[in-house]
Amino acid sequence: MHTPPSATERPARAPAPPGLERPERAEGPGQGSPARSARWARSFRLPLPGRAHTPGSGGTAGRRPPLVLLVPACLAAAFALLPLGYLAVRALERGPAFAWDVVSDPRTRDLLGRSLGLTALVVAGSLVLGVSLAWLTVRTALPGARAWSVMATLPLAVPSYVTAFAWLSAAPGLAGFGGAALAMTLVSFPYVLLPVTAALRGIDPAQEEAARSLGNGPLRTFVRVTLPQLRPAAGGGALLVALYTLSDFGAVSLMRYDTFTLAIHTSYRASFDRTPAAALSVVLVVMTVALVAAEARTRGRAGHARTGRGTARPAVPVALGRWRPPALLWCAAVVAVAVVFPLAVLGYWLAVGNSATWDLDGLTETAWSTLGVAAAGAGLTTLLALPVGVIAARHRGRGARLLEQAAYAGHALPGITVALALVFVAVRYAYPLYQQLPLLIGAYAVLFLPVAVAATRAAVLQAPPVLDDVARSLGRRPWQVLREITVPLAAPGVAAGAALTFVVCMKELPATLLLRPTGMDTLATRLWTETGAGSFAAAAPYAAALILLAAIPSYLLGRHRT
Repeated sequence: MHTPPSATERPARAPAPPGLERPERAEGPGQGSPARSARWARSFRLPLPGRAHTPGSGGTAGRRPPLVLLVPACLAAAFALLPLGYLAVRALERGPAFAWDVVSDPRTRDLLGRSLGLTALVVAGSLVLGVSLAWLTVRTALPGARAWSVMATLPLAVPSYVTAFAWLSAAPGLAGFGGAALAMTLVSFPYVLLPVTAALRGIDPAQEEAARSLGNGPLRTFVRVTLPQLRPAAGGGALLVALYTLSDFGAVSLMRYDTFTLAIHTSYRASFDRTPAAALSVVLVVMTVALVAAEARTRGRAGHARTGRGTARPAVPVALGRWRPPALLWCAAVVAVAVVFPLAVLGYWLAVGNSATWDLDGLTETAWSTLGVAAAGAGLTTLLALPVGVIAARHRGRGARLLEQAAYAGHALPGITVALALVFVAVRYAYPLYQQLPLLIGAYAVLFLPVAVAATRAAVLQAPPVLDDVARSLGRRPWQVLREITVPLAAPGVAAGAALTFVVCMKELPATLLLRPTGMDTLATRLWTETGAGSFAAAAPYAAALILLAAIPSYLLGRHRT
């Protein structure tokens, strides 16, 4: 068997011609042969220049989360799981056999199919609207792209029950599955639009330019190069849309389409026996866990932060050519049905009503109450979401996945279920909090924690993990790395998540109806009260104020992305 010669047996290399001798250089990172540079990179666990960082190639993916993150993340997850403890007590109150009879009932199977069908259609529609509008306004030379991007975020300011009412009052035949899917899609697609827009602005266009230089057209480049990099952002947005659809009560109630949420609400209101509703809520929680697990699986393990030399350049806008009129028509149609039409219907009811009957003092007081509780809810939710989002982005493992999935547990629960769980805890163990403002703020945190977690995770994923490694190699402690590196880099995305959480807190209805302190109303509860009584003209001022206040952060979100 042939054996390679040893280093001493290898023939000496011929000397270089005079004047072309190779100078001796000290070995170090980035010097010498490629193999030598690779050894230096591996010894310091640094990615090689030009390579995309993946969680398995250095960074913090293989390390345990530091206590400064792990402890508050566990507290946030425990708080989010609190309603599940209530459901376990209530669902098994009359024995496992009774709970199983409720779950296995044919009516439950029918509700399962109806809820999943509605969710699938709304998610598909939101992905089409969100991804297409994001690409048109960011990557193409669309006329008025900035204005279209801002207007496309305004549906965040329109509650689902306002959109459902607007379409139902204009076309009563829409009641049912089609109307519910239309209303939910029109208010949900910005959850996909915003993270995808942010991801498109953070992606270095060099790969797309390289693909086009190799003969790939714009469509093929988008499908094979751009779309895979958008998968985490689009998947996170789609998950929020799915959970929002499963937990919605207002739109499906007005459209008279039976889902789990409406059935649970009806069961709670129709009887003092909470066991059937609790058993149905458990099924909804199982659906939530399945959706979160599916999203985590499709997200993959690869990161998308750029760690090569230089900085990402702005992409050269794609010329639309003959596709410019259809692109403009598409944007105009989405804005018209999602924003203009509901506002036009609202304007009609404002014109029909008598302004002399409006209680301006009550409207002002209600608006201030709404702003206060929404700001407090957004602040608490963002604070709880920060450690969970950082762990989900930086520390891939079973424990990190469990923490993230636990944070999503309360979002798919109906607001009334979360509210009753907190009432149960307050009455049993913290009676001074009963019918007090902290209980309502806590309900907002449980319900909307995934909104802030998804925004935080996406923002942290955009920051190169190697910067954290460098900070630790310089002697920084974990809390210093978090304060000096991770949080500042992710601050814009975290702030966007806080603004988004503020908007959804303003629009929340079922939990607010049950948990608001005595004598306090929000714009959503007053709107619902007047609408339920058939006083559409009296409800119009509260709807207008709610949309106006929610439109301000929605506009800022859209402007921030442009």
